[in-house]
Amino acid sequence: MNLIRNYRNWRRYRDTVSELSRLSNRELSDLGISRGDIPFVARKAA
Repeated sequence: MNLIRNYRNWRRYRDTVSELSRLSNRELSDLGISRGDIPFVARKAA
């Protein structure tokens, strides 16, 4: 079960990074996120 949960968390992390990376710097700024914060924000989401 841990393996499945870890895989799902990893996919959620990758999906979040991918989605946020597609946004422009302006859109990220509107959300209060800098481009360098994307991995941190994605980890919190996973």
